[in-house]
Amino acid sequence: MNARVPGVGCGAAIVRGDRLLLVKRRRAPEAGRWNLPGGRVEYGERVADAARREILEETGLEIVLIGSLGFIEMIDIDDQHWVCPIYLASALSGEAENREPEKAEAIVWAKFDAAPEPLATAAREAIARLRGL
Repeated sequence: MNARVPGVGCGAAIVRGDRLLLVKRRRAPEAGRWNLPGGRVEYGERVADAARREILEETGLEIVLIGSLGFIEMIDIDDQHWVCPIYLASALSGEAENREPEKAEAIVWAKFDAAPEPLATAAREAIARLRGL
């Protein structure tokens, strides 16, 4: 991504009981941190459709979007600028697996109160917002 042009991403806090699905990023921004699954919104694609597509590609999960958790602004993290709507979601079918090992080092269902560190911006914000619901 060009560091001087903001990108549009998306992600989802996929909740199962008291657990949240997290992926450990291999790439910038925030490489080495645990984040929500998601990715880039393609030109002409609705954000909700991009979230469902990205999560299916990344984890193999089909999801239903329950509602919005707002958006995250990541400005000048690893010399990038992203605006990312995030959703609350649940899995419709499938078991989570790492389908993009070149992008994600690991995938885990983590308890809200015992999430692995370090957390990426979107994951940290989503957990805080979920606790406020």
